[in-house]
Amino acid sequence: MRSTMMFRLQSVGFCLRRFLHKVPVNRDQVLEQLRICSAEDHIFEVVGKNKTKLTVDHVSLAVKMLWYFQKEKPQLLRTVELTRSHPQFLTLCVLAENKIALMDHFMLVDLLYSFLRLNVDPCESLVQQLVSEAWLRLDKLPMACLSKFAVCLTDQQLQLSPLMGHITSIVDQKLSSINDARILTTLLISVSSLVSPRLRDALISHADHLLDKMDPSNYNNARRVVQFLRHMKYSHRPLLEKCNQILLRNIPRLDAENISIFMGLYQSLQFNNCDFRLAVRQRLMELIDSSTDPFSFTKLFAALAPMASLEVRDSLEGTALLLADEFSAQQALAITETLEEIQSRNLSLINKIVSVIQRNLHIYKPVEASRITQALYLLHYQNPELFTKLRNILVKFLERSVFPYEVTMLTRVLSMLPSPRLEEGVISRVDAVMSQCNLNDLSSISLALAKWVRNDLSYRHGTPSKYVKLLQSLNRCGHERLQTSDRLDLLLEELRYISGEWFEEMLLEEAMATLQRMMDQINWTNVPDLSLFLTRTNHLCAPLMEHIATVAIRDIDKIHHSATYATLLPFSILNYDSESTDKLYDVCVRRFTPHISSFDPHLLVLLAFSLAVADCFPEELVREIFSIDFLGKLDAQLEMLPDALNMRTRLRLMELNRAVCLECPEFQVPWFHERYCQKLQNKGNGSISPVQKQIHKMLAEVLGGMNFVRVAEVTPYFYTIDFECILDKQLQPLPYSEPSTLQISEKGKIHWGSRSPENVRNELPPGAQRVAVNFLDFKSFCKNSHHTKGEALMRKRHLEILGYRVVQIPHFEWNSMELSTLDAWKEYLKKKIFRERSP
Repeated sequence: MRSTMMFRLQSVGFCLRRFLHKVPVNRDQVLEQLRICSAEDHIFEVVGKNKTKLTVDHVSLAVKMLWYFQKEKPQLLRTVELTRSHPQFLTLCVLAENKIALMDHFMLVDLLYSFLRLNVDPCESLVQQLVSEAWLRLDKLPMACLSKFAVCLTDQQLQLSPLMGHITSIVDQKLSSINDARILTTLLISVSSLVSPRLRDALISHADHLLDKMDPSNYNNARRVVQFLRHMKYSHRPLLEKCNQILLRNIPRLDAENISIFMGLYQSLQFNNCDFRLAVRQRLMELIDSSTDPFSFTKLFAALAPMASLEVRDSLEGTALLLADEFSAQQALAITETLEEIQSRNLSLINKIVSVIQRNLHIYKPVEASRITQALYLLHYQNPELFTKLRNILVKFLERSVFPYEVTMLTRVLSMLPSPRLEEGVISRVDAVMSQCNLNDLSSISLALAKWVRNDLSYRHGTPSKYVKLLQSLNRCGHERLQTSDRLDLLLEELRYISGEWFEEMLLEEAMATLQRMMDQINWTNVPDLSLFLTRTNHLCAPLMEHIATVAIRDIDKIHHSATYATLLPFSILNYDSESTDKLYDVCVRRFTPHISSFDPHLLVLLAFSLAVADCFPEELVREIFSIDFLGKLDAQLEMLPDALNMRTRLRLMELNRAVCLECPEFQVPWFHERYCQKLQNKGNGSISPVQKQIHKMLAEVLGGMNFVRVAEVTPYFYTIDFECILDKQLQPLPYSEPSTLQISEKGKIHWGSRSPENVRNELPPGAQRVAVNFLDFKSFCKNSHHTKGEALMRKRHLEILGYRVVQIPHFEWNSMELSTLDAWKEYLKKKIFRERSP
């Protein structure tokens, strides 16, 4: 019995040892060989030796590793085409297609993703079979798989396909179950073209929630959210600021490429954050020494040069010159556009980059060729032969283009270049796509058309019929676009950047009628955009203004605090006053006051100035702006702003400083813009207009001689008034001790005088008064009426504080039919000066 037991135990031990010994034999040796591969060649070697043994797991792992090896290499060192052309890669493709039915959901989508990243053509049977199988399983795919599959569809330009529509529907239904920020943010970008306003808001709300829960070091989630907002053309400020905070925490980890991406996204959304720009400038400065290859340097140059000091700019241009021969076609384009943005005068560098561009002219796509032409033209680059070649390329592109945005851009850039004639193919192509263009595109075409008409020699004998036909089509398409428009948000998007005589003369009234037709669609989300449009067009429309005020007052807590600036702008600039206006100013001030410290410095200055125009001076706002800390932060920001915005902000700060000193002396804000104003004055005054010269001559006759009137008198706080005279208490003119003269510049232009306010002013006899006579041109009035704008009234208010009686001469009165004779003009001036008194 015992011996039997021992035998059995020995048998079991033998079997166990035999089993354990055979385990390595049964293990998947092919899988293990693949896992230890360290390069593409090793993988292909394993695949070649084991073709008949390869299972779906082997194929999946091999393809994923091939993409992994490529992904880990820098962009310039990747060898995707070499990998794809290897014979064993074809083996993997055939095996993958044959084994699709055996793949689980994750494997199916991962393989599709990897094959697309390895540049397998979407038209290949393999890709189509993988997409078809994923479509069949669509409702069963886990969200992680669905997210990745959506990326694959986007890679194949299928954003608007029924398949993506199905995915969008699934996302809508299962949104609350998505708890991974990476999955959600990836889906955001993929479905953005098909999202309704309702789903957009739901996605934004859920993304906002998940960003709070995620690891803040994962800045790519924030980047994808910003990309989604850019795709939707929707600047949701609270979410943008949350993403910006995440990015700020990750600045030390960002490279020049990522920074360049973020800056481009922010620019598209018109999101200008001072803290972000200061932080990325510092980070980019740190990256200068390590950005030595063409790829990273191009990204660095494009991001840093526009906000760098002159010294750093010169250094960057020197490096660009050394690397120029290594730049690719796209890198040369990026460098050229940056040189145009900073208005570089480095001719050696520009010539070097142009030589790279000329070598690659055959590579550029239509939009790229347009961008190159525009940048070189704006750089005032002198090379007629190159511009002739570029023009021929643009014409060929335009004659065969079918995309409205492409035709519009090519048309606009072509109109910059001189040409003795306009090709019939260009005219017919523009005419063909015009009915598909939005209002902004139509406006661009109108500007091009105006240039062509002016430059055409046959225009001297009347507008040629080819232009007449285009103008008629342009007008018809513009009116139809407005008349058929039924969504306010889409219309405001088209009107955002529109400008030019054609729109103002042909469509502005129609646009206002259309906006009034859609007044019931005005809500807190589109109030800022509508307000900006009204401000930009200088068009006072009381029904729209009242509706804006009503909505803003009702929903002020929903409007982002920074958007109060845009909301209030037309009310102050256009000087609109009604029963609701005071309440609107009050609620807006209460809305932004708790957030003053979070405003970008330049925006806070512009906001305060717009309020000052309306005679509104919130004490907390004024004290914030004229604090040492704020002015220091503003100085730092001004260094990085574009020149035009920099100059505008400095001017508005001076005007705000002047307004506070004159109207709110109790704040005890010092006047510190004396030197700034002197510099402005030394740069030269505007030339005298014929009307001003005429008024000056007649004033002298009315008052009794040239020594009774001064021209361009500079007041304390540096207001320049057109004419000044002094009347005694009997309203009789008093002569000046020095005669008034007009100065002639070296170029022969007549200029106003430029007496300094530092000069001793003549003491007035008891009861006498200074009279300021100002001519108000069309810029001082709303476009559609004789309603005086806010800045003209503020100027009058300030001159009265300085002791003047202000006489304003509106252009429509001076140029009216009633004042068509010398005697009528003189009588008009007498009534204005001798009979008008201050209230």
